[in-house]
Amino acid sequence: AEAAGAAPRRVLVLGNGTGTYATLCAEYFGEARIEGVEIDDRISDLAYEYFDMSKDVELTTYDGRAYLQACDGLYDVILVDAYQDITIPFQMSSVEFFSMVRDHLADGGVMAVNMNMHSDGEGSINEALCDTICAVFPHVYTVDVSNNTNRELFASLGDPAELLARRAPSIRDPQLASMMDRVLRGLTVCEPGGGILTDDRAPVEVLGMRAIDELISDELGYYSSVFRSQGIKGILTML
Repeated sequence: AEAAGAAPRRVLVLGNGTGTYATLCAEYFGEARIEGVEIDDRISDLAYEYFDMSKDVELTTYDGRAYLQACDGLYDVILVDAYQDITIPFQMSSVEFFSMVRDHLADGGVMAVNMNMHSDGEGSINEALCDTICAVFPHVYTVDVSNNTNRELFASLGDPAELLARRAPSIRDPQLASMMDRVLRGLTVCEPGGGILTDDRAPVEVLGMRAIDELISDELGYYSSVFRSQGIKGILTML
């Protein structure tokens, strides 16, 4: 809860999509001012019509990076949710972009990035994104989403893990408290590396295709092992 007389928290979603995150923020943090930016107004129409997006969300139809460049507001949370599997806008993956996000964070503010897939190892898309973000923020963590291929990243000029640990006991909603506890226990520190993406060099399409190739290879390996042990009947049973 906000202290009496304090300004409401500000949340910005870059890549608002169908508004799931913005709506949850409105539900759990009703006092916050929530702004969403979505480049496709047709998706925004679907968000209101089929996904019950909160009418309290201040929505703008614009490119996320261009919006940051045009506004001078400071935010407590900026969520970058513009990545869809291997479709990553290069202009929202570079050190220049993440520097812009950093400059729009209020004191103690946190950037969250929905990385949208597990992709590990040298030369992976997630390694490149983590290296790039570590070049901008001193504190960077990731956490994998349970029973999903999503990975979330949190970055701040302060330590977001310390902030979460300090504030988690004050969360009253049991569902939110449970989720925050899982996040806190799952946080992994990102170590900086040299694979920094820039406006001049951000081969996200190539890195994304490599991630898809790895996922396909893993799936084929699994089905191959089933075929070797159970034959075609085993495969058909699984289908």
